[in-house]
Amino acid sequence: MMSLMVHLKTVAHLRGKGDRIAKVTFRGLPFFSRVAENCEEVANFNETFRWPIASRLDGNEMLEIQVYNYSKVFSNRLVGTFSMVLQKVAEEGHLELTDTLIDDNNTSIKTSVTIEIRYQSMDGTVGVWSDGEFLDVPDDRDGMFAFETDSLLSGQSHGSGTSPGRSLQGSIPTFRKAGKGVFSAMKLGKIKSSRDDHRKSDEPAVLDMEDLDRRAMRLAGAMDPDTISLASVTAVTTNVSNKRSKPDIKMEPSSGRPVDYQISITVIEARQLIGLNMDPVVCVEIGDDKKYTSMKESTNCPYYNEYFVFDFHVPPDVMFDKIIKLSVIHSKNLLRSGTLVGTFKMDVGTVYSQPEHQFYHKWAIMSDPDDITAGCKGYIKCDIAVVGKGDNIKTPHKANETDEDDIEGNLLLPEGIPAERQWARFYVRIYRAEGLPKMNTSIMANVKKAFIGENRDLVDPYVQVQFAGQKGKTSVQKSSYEPIWNEQVIFTELFPPLCKRMKVQIRDSDKVNDVAIGTHFIDLRKISNDGDKGFLPTLGPAWANMYGSTRQYTLMDEHQDLNEGLGEGVSFRSRLLLSIAVEILDTTSPEIISSTDVQIENVSNISESATGKMDEFFLFGAFLEATMIDRKIGDKAISFEITIGNYGNQIDGVSKPSSTKKKKKDGDNEEEENELIQNSSEDEADEDGDLVSVSTTPLMKPVITDRNYFHLPYFEKKPCVYIKSWWQDQRRRLYNSNMMDKIADKLEEGLNDVQEIIKTEKAFPERRLRGVLEELSVGCSRFVTLANKDVNQAGRTKLDRERLKSCMREMDSMAQQTRQIRTQVKKNTVKEKVKLVQNFLQKLRFLADEPQHSIPDVFVWMMSNNKRIAYARVPSKDILYSIVDEETGKDCGKVKAVFLKLPGKKGFGHAGWTVQAKLELYLWLGLNKQRKDFLKGLPNGFEEVKAINTGPVLQSIPPVSLVYDMKQVFQLRAHMYQARSLFAADSSGLSDPFARVFFSTHSQVTEVLSETLCPTWDQLLVFDNVELFGEASELRDDPPIIVVEIYDQDTVGKAEFIGRTFAKPTIKMCDEHYGPPRFPPQLEYYQVYRGNCTAGELLAAFELLQVGQGGRADLPPLEGPTDSEHGPILPVPLGIRPVLSRYRIEVLFWGLRDLKRINLAQVDRPRVDIECAGRGVQSVLIQNYKKNPNFSTLVKWFEVDLPENELLHPPLNIRVVDCRAFGRYILVGSHAVTSLRRFIYSTPDKTSNNWATAGDILVNVDADPSIRKMDTVVKLDATSDAVVKVDMTEEESDKDKKKKKKKKKGGVEEEDETDERMLDWWSKYFASIETLKETLRAQEAAQAEAEEREDLEIAAEAGDFKPDDLLLKGSKTKEKNKEKKGFKDKKKGPTADGTEKKPVKAKVDELLVYNKELESEYGNFEDWLHTFNLYRGKAGDDDEHALDDDRIVGRFKGSLCMYKLPLSEEITREAGFDPNMGMFQSIPHNDPINVLVRVYVVRATDLHPADINGKADPYVVIKLGKTEVKDKENYISKQLNPVFGKSFDIEATFPMESMLTVSVYDWDLVGTDDLIGETKIDLENRFYSKYRATCGISSNYSVHGYNVWRDPLKPTQILAKLCKDGKTDAPQYGPGGKVKVANRIFTGATEIEDENGLKKQTEEHLALTVLNHWEEIPRVGCKLVPEHVETRPLLNVDKPGIEQGRIEMWVDMFSMDMPAPGPAIEISPRKPKRYELRVIIWNTDEVILEDDDYFTGEKSSDIFVRGWLKGQQEDKQDTDVHYHSLTGEGNFNWRFVYPFDYLMAEEKIVISKKESMFSWDETEYKIPPRLTLQVWDADHFSADDFLGAIELDLNRFPRGAKTAKQCSLNMIRNEHELPTISIFKQKRVKGWWPFVARDENDEMELTGKVEAELHLVTAEEAEKSPVGLGRNEPDPLEKPNRPDTTFLWFLSPLKAIRYLICNRYKWLIIKIVLAMLLLIMLGLFLYSMPGYLVKKLLGA
Repeated sequence: MMSLMVHLKTVAHLRGKGDRIAKVTFRGLPFFSRVAENCEEVANFNETFRWPIASRLDGNEMLEIQVYNYSKVFSNRLVGTFSMVLQKVAEEGHLELTDTLIDDNNTSIKTSVTIEIRYQSMDGTVGVWSDGEFLDVPDDRDGMFAFETDSLLSGQSHGSGTSPGRSLQGSIPTFRKAGKGVFSAMKLGKIKSSRDDHRKSDEPAVLDMEDLDRRAMRLAGAMDPDTISLASVTAVTTNVSNKRSKPDIKMEPSSGRPVDYQISITVIEARQLIGLNMDPVVCVEIGDDKKYTSMKESTNCPYYNEYFVFDFHVPPDVMFDKIIKLSVIHSKNLLRSGTLVGTFKMDVGTVYSQPEHQFYHKWAIMSDPDDITAGCKGYIKCDIAVVGKGDNIKTPHKANETDEDDIEGNLLLPEGIPAERQWARFYVRIYRAEGLPKMNTSIMANVKKAFIGENRDLVDPYVQVQFAGQKGKTSVQKSSYEPIWNEQVIFTELFPPLCKRMKVQIRDSDKVNDVAIGTHFIDLRKISNDGDKGFLPTLGPAWANMYGSTRQYTLMDEHQDLNEGLGEGVSFRSRLLLSIAVEILDTTSPEIISSTDVQIENVSNISESATGKMDEFFLFGAFLEATMIDRKIGDKAISFEITIGNYGNQIDGVSKPSSTKKKKKDGDNEEEENELIQNSSEDEADEDGDLVSVSTTPLMKPVITDRNYFHLPYFEKKPCVYIKSWWQDQRRRLYNSNMMDKIADKLEEGLNDVQEIIKTEKAFPERRLRGVLEELSVGCSRFVTLANKDVNQAGRTKLDRERLKSCMREMDSMAQQTRQIRTQVKKNTVKEKVKLVQNFLQKLRFLADEPQHSIPDVFVWMMSNNKRIAYARVPSKDILYSIVDEETGKDCGKVKAVFLKLPGKKGFGHAGWTVQAKLELYLWLGLNKQRKDFLKGLPNGFEEVKAINTGPVLQSIPPVSLVYDMKQVFQLRAHMYQARSLFAADSSGLSDPFARVFFSTHSQVTEVLSETLCPTWDQLLVFDNVELFGEASELRDDPPIIVVEIYDQDTVGKAEFIGRTFAKPTIKMCDEHYGPPRFPPQLEYYQVYRGNCTAGELLAAFELLQVGQGGRADLPPLEGPTDSEHGPILPVPLGIRPVLSRYRIEVLFWGLRDLKRINLAQVDRPRVDIECAGRGVQSVLIQNYKKNPNFSTLVKWFEVDLPENELLHPPLNIRVVDCRAFGRYILVGSHAVTSLRRFIYSTPDKTSNNWATAGDILVNVDADPSIRKMDTVVKLDATSDAVVKVDMTEEESDKDKKKKKKKKKGGVEEEDETDERMLDWWSKYFASIETLKETLRAQEAAQAEAEEREDLEIAAEAGDFKPDDLLLKGSKTKEKNKEKKGFKDKKKGPTADGTEKKPVKAKVDELLVYNKELESEYGNFEDWLHTFNLYRGKAGDDDEHALDDDRIVGRFKGSLCMYKLPLSEEITREAGFDPNMGMFQSIPHNDPINVLVRVYVVRATDLHPADINGKADPYVVIKLGKTEVKDKENYISKQLNPVFGKSFDIEATFPMESMLTVSVYDWDLVGTDDLIGETKIDLENRFYSKYRATCGISSNYSVHGYNVWRDPLKPTQILAKLCKDGKTDAPQYGPGGKVKVANRIFTGATEIEDENGLKKQTEEHLALTVLNHWEEIPRVGCKLVPEHVETRPLLNVDKPGIEQGRIEMWVDMFSMDMPAPGPAIEISPRKPKRYELRVIIWNTDEVILEDDDYFTGEKSSDIFVRGWLKGQQEDKQDTDVHYHSLTGEGNFNWRFVYPFDYLMAEEKIVISKKESMFSWDETEYKIPPRLTLQVWDADHFSADDFLGAIELDLNRFPRGAKTAKQCSLNMIRNEHELPTISIFKQKRVKGWWPFVARDENDEMELTGKVEAELHLVTAEEAEKSPVGLGRNEPDPLEKPNRPDTTFLWFLSPLKAIRYLICNRYKWLIIKIVLAMLLLIMLGLFLYSMPGYLVKKLLGA
């Protein structure tokens, strides 16, 4: 290792007087000197900087020194730069010089710098430094190193020269002219030759981060004293020093706790199912739950549209491993299970990881698990969504259905998975296991032993592998702790599989029930890579370590869950040797096994060395401190045990296996007595051969610390443990992992800083981000360099090699992308770039997780009474040693604060938050042969104590304990200022908090402040005589952490835990000066955690002062207790508490709402108390809450002293008390406003454009061009060619156009659909939804495009691929979009006879459909009236306090306004300023007001099913105050997407009745109706809002028709009122359709037509134009609520946080003292229109011939045609049979008649029918209009044979061919390309269509052609001209002319017989006759024989 050292002596000839700082840069790595304060001519720095370098010094390299004038507040000013080429240094190794600087114009200046440079090219081993070099240089510690990329905000962890939370303006110098001259922000890259850049990536060490870390970098300088970082988490966790690791602040294990999940699946339809004439059912299966759709008869493309919901309450891991299985079953009924057609499998995790956690309208590919050669069996279109708690799912408004018919483009597969998945075999080979625990009681074993005399192992293990819903098991190895299986489990599954994890479990076979011994999950994403250079999943052979419950066997293991893989294992269970391989199958080969059942086979054994060579590892641990021991265990003696695997485990390690192996191999039975006696095993003959492991500390009795905690008196004597163990040497895996983890940790820390800077609005976050990125790219390049040497080691598996390659590729590209992004970081792009970089962080974490284990984790157990109490688990990689610094674990050889927790479920909840014990623990793990440095990281100043019995003391024996002879005495001062947003721990909704501060073995408590969540303790706690062991200087850099716990004091019982945080103190040694910049320390915010949730913030500062020889007198003096009332409590001293200013806080008291009962009594006379920083104000008393819950006095104010720095503002508390009789007050509820920032009043900026008065501005009112252009002269409509003069109104011009169109088309065109009479509110609604979809689509496309562009730019600049790849990679989305656009364009293109026109949008006026609540669009309507929820009761401890809603006891309505005094006068001088109202001018009065509320409920979607049949019978209930409207009789049967179309009028009085509840209930015939979900709307805020949410403003004004104006006030009146309220001049209407408001001029139409078609002049259009553009009016303008429909989620209390459906609705409100509004708009659902479809089947042709004639053997068919429209059961009709067709031709002339009800707008047929015999009422179904025609072969005695079918979608089907010849398969195959027609437009169509069926190979084949005529008539027309079915009257069809052969033979029997006898069967008949004769003769012979014989014998 080599190094370059620069000794910076002085800088001379400086100008002026000031603070200076220097920055020395070499190889892009900057160091900062300390600040030389107040120097004039000369700045004496006298500091040494050292760069450890890994490559030789090149003569062309540069050293750069920059000198700055340092400023605390502004950025530093550059004085000049000195840069030199290091050629001479490289040659001679030493150089001293003085030279002048040059300024940024490259001119020389007077200032000079004196330096000495030394270059050491060292030989020898790593890490040996010759420190005797610069003896005259003072200790490095005064040189403050800073590092551009070190953490800015790591407040307290800095060493010298800087105060916590301050830093050198972001510690990054500003370059005024970046990139000019020699400066480029980080490197000299601009001037360096390209060769140099090239070298950057090749040489091994560009910069050695960790070494620098070790040199204790510190930030210098100070920032503005008020800048405070909220970065306590970073403050503690940013680790600067090398002796301590950071503690983990979150305690509780997050996994393993059950959570609510809801999975909703909609099965819409299936297509292309393989099979003839099937009756398909879809089965949806998740885990063990199954649900079925209804059965559709004889169709291959059934339409279901059925919705299923599954609810689960399980831990996330279990949920995401569940398999969703969709299967299609053919003809299932009660008696038979049906035959499986195909299945599709996917795990829940895959769905959850999709955007929005869902797949929407995607097609799942069915495949047959029993026949993998078969290919696709059909498609199911479905939606799948997985909702966890707090996720809300947005239903995408997708484009119209046609896009989704493109099956290939919308497959149900995650991004990046190919559509054609292949079958693959997954081979999981299970070799052997070791170290199993015993799983049986030993009683039985002893009995056996007595009888049989043999000792058996007490476990019967087998391995079970689960994957993709299938299980495979190996054989059971009876009684073996070290079973050997050598078997493989083979799964056959599609590849890539949609199931992420494979679960491997060792189980113990038992007669009663098998239990898991240990579980290991294999994440397939981690063992494969799907990139271009990727690899198939592969693993091992490698050992997998399994962890679970403790090893002693109990019958009922309370931690059994841990063995199942839930939660964090607390003990090593065993390890299993396994490997995985995947082979893609070639399904065409004949010998393939076609089923997917799991198979088990034997495999051959593998060699010992396959998993790496065994090596001896050494683990050392030293316990420096054990404090905070829970008092429950404090009374017994305690010891600590450390184990790794089974080594060191004395209680429940494994008993000796019956097969005794050599000890080396069998690393599981360390610590057996016999071995302790022998003291060594034969084959360790090295110098430490007689090393015995010591794995537990001696027992010791705890000493009391305070009433909650004990500590162990490890004062100067610290116990140690050490363990030797044998493992395969697979350290490389861990090393690579460690390198990536370190890069990731640094990155995370840096990102936290950047976010902190952004959050606290400090300067230059972009610089810090650039620094972070620089660090990342250097780290990545360094990884590539170091990992490169990892080649060809023994025991490396394929996965090791492939993973290394892919990690190096990833890291390399990450380095390049990072450099790229770094150049793009600008002030305005910081936030997006931070998001991008967070993806890198996730990727790094993903890569760092090593799937192949090597050394098991280390467990630290606290033992009491030989029982295991609490544990900590330390991953072995974190403490693994390497000679290369980056590869070392982050806690190796460092002291780490470890908190012990309870095992398993005990660790959930409260028990998990209390610390069982806090250890200061030092751990070191490495190869035994590298162990010489294992004590290096310990704090210095100790002597080792060896074990006594070791005989001759060998140097190498580790110590059993350390004795510290160095002791430092300190005083700790904890300045506890305040806390905020604490957790509510009492039933009152408040807490009585106090804080307990722990440091080392001391603890102190602040006073208890009662009834607050935001205590200001303002208290200084002084800890005297704190003794710390070790060297003073080390302690200075590296103090132990301080733990602060906040508790809630209860009158009875012990205090309840609220939360905990950590801090590091700022340290002053006795020889340092107490003064700036480090002292006095600044207050900082520390995040308080309770388990994994945040529970508030603490504002405090901590300083640790060394007590020198002079005792305490030398310390800075403490001010005595100034406060007489507080007694002996010390306040926080002046230098530390914040600077205060005077503020005035005005409070608007409006009213109280929804107060719940308190202790069963109603609240009657409430009052509100406001308090902030000890001052406050009370509202007036509400005399009778029932009668009027508003306050009579609106505004009050108080003055208070608050800190200047807004971030330090204390919270403001709002409390509501109820005044009861006899002067009693009861707290109702409280609310803490944590941040007052949003209420700070800022004076309006007069200069801004809104106030401009210069000239009038003409506002351009081109509304959306698709609607129509408004212009003053001409009116152009997009759809007409005519220029229409303005004096003609729209309607007329429309009529004209229609006429023209009709003429042009010559009568083909039916009247245009958008005839005024036809239009209704629904036309408007559907048009608006189309618009909403279009805008959403446009947004999506734009977003995708932007993202894509960015990705491509980054990738291109990073040089990932050549520009021509850009075209290829122009991601799939674009291509898809193009294809879709292609289809659309083709369709829109004029078709053959112009039938398909683009619908003319401009005709329909639209409203706005919001796909969310209106509140979210308008900031909750809190423009001046805010709602504060009042809480009471304990906060829920569920995750993230999800249950806060239950604690709400009411709401306070009001507002706050705060401003610094004195206020400028111009505000108070303004006209009409009411001094009583303060800042709340022009606010309406809050007297009760009567309002008519009109609620329109349009429809509900995706309701949660409430009945067993998976449906619901919904109806609407509306509650407002005491009024409740139930619409029960109009429930909608069995519908989850009901259309209500109802309006309800309710009269209400605000404020008493202001909360509107709209609920959807499920109607039940018996029992009570269930609530499905409800939504609540606060009408009052809407009513008073300046956004005018009372009645939406429509886009056009009309006095009649569907778009009639709803508001009782006309637009002109509304406008006049708005102007008056806003103190603006009234609108001036000018000629020519102009209006002027303020100084804006608007234009618009001026005429209107009434019902009778008469025109009138009007100003309403103009006024409405202004209202629609009201946000453009200066000062008073804001967006007014338009006419709209809002979509609100329905929620149910029983399922908090999970949406139960949505409801589309809107509310109008009209004040009763205004004129009455008109009648409500008619929005009742459209009635379907009745139609009749007449289908005439004329002929068929080329129908395939199925039958062989019995006699003639001729091929023929008896053809008939069957057809239906709604469904086979409802209305199928058959033609007569055309018998014996020899050519496939059939003649029918047969008519089918199908009456049906049809909804034009939705393109659906409406059917009402009873679901089953038992249904109470009819259910309405909507199905797409599809006519199905089938051709069949009639059979007399057997079932008819199905030959082929065609399905025509009546809205878009291919035009029939003119002749049978032209009719071909292409009409179906290329459906998309052919022009389509709609029967609803054409009315009558005739032509030939093909019949198709699928053959065995799943290919479509033509099975016939049909000539048909379709004629559509409306019901009225059908009545006028009726027709008969078949060939009946009226309007009969003539009989078909069928040839003779069609008659059956029994109609002309003679003909047929003659034919048969003469021609075909002559000889056959003759032969048969002869045979018959012979038989008869034989029969006669046998018959008469006996008689004759008798006669003969008797001689008769």
